[in-house]
Amino acid sequence: MECKIKKSVLHTGTSHKQVQNGAKVFFHFQTRLKDEDETIVDDSKKKGKPMELVLGKKFKLEVWETILAAMALNEVARFEVDKSMVLSYPFVSKTLRDANKKNGEVRRHCCGSTLQAEGTGYEDLNQMIKDPQDLIFIIELLSIENPGEYERETWQFSDEERLASVPQLKEEGNNLYKSNLFKEASEKYARALGFLDQLMLKEKPRDVEWNELNAMRIPLLLNYAQCMLQTNNYYAAIEHCTTVLEADPTNVKALFRRGRAHIGAWNKDEARADLLQAKKLDPKVTSLVNEQLESLDKMLKEKEKQESERLKGKMF
Repeated sequence: MECKIKKSVLHTGTSHKQVQNGAKVFFHFQTRLKDEDETIVDDSKKKGKPMELVLGKKFKLEVWETILAAMALNEVARFEVDKSMVLSYPFVSKTLRDANKKNGEVRRHCCGSTLQAEGTGYEDLNQMIKDPQDLIFIIELLSIENPGEYERETWQFSDEERLASVPQLKEEGNNLYKSNLFKEASEKYARALGFLDQLMLKEKPRDVEWNELNAMRIPLLLNYAQCMLQTNNYYAAIEHCTTVLEADPTNVKALFRRGRAHIGAWNKDEARADLLQAKKLDPKVTSLVNEQLESLDKMLKEKEKQESERLKGKMF
């Protein structure tokens, strides 16, 4: 394999860092054809951001993992790679190009066989599929983050890791909430909810496993809704409380918080209905409900007063 890759250092790196499986690597790349003009095919710097790759996750272009693992931080090197090792490059390039386009501009194809039959939507890539050739990569290695040095994306977790992360994320969210860091807390709850949603998709709705996951989801939805209330995102709070009530119509916390959110959104009838239902289901919240209803009445009277004064001003 080594004889199929020829390396030339263009700029010496600053230091070597041991690369572990699962490391996240950031780098700039330029791809050139090995023709007389060394025609540029792709250039990440022109796209405005570096390439990000997690090693050991079966990336389509395995040669990049080999190249990056042999580089020093901040090194710039030129690699001439045999065509047998870059047959997948047109498909990788298409994915990267499409990712930089607006939704309506993306050329969509469903699989590799379709791409080979119908084309990529890019003439230069189509030609590379028809006539494979050696490629040149000019790589600048920017940084390496080994596992534990960065927060992994959700797709990098196994199902067991997702499930184990949920209580930890909930506790982190609770601690952030207690410190009045509502936005940061909501991000923790949202990440935990994302894990549970992924797990629930693999279960049959209403089966035992699905119900157990949904039971873990309810308090997270309520906590997220509370964060939305604290940051005046009333419609997001309404949405998440409604999700809880669809599963548990008698959930008093969801009714009370949705009632408060309706007040913030000036949905007076909906607010009153939710708050009164919460009080009916649990008389212990009567004083809290009454406070919210009094607050709603004051807001409505103040609004009526302002509207009346506005109309008077127009008359005179």
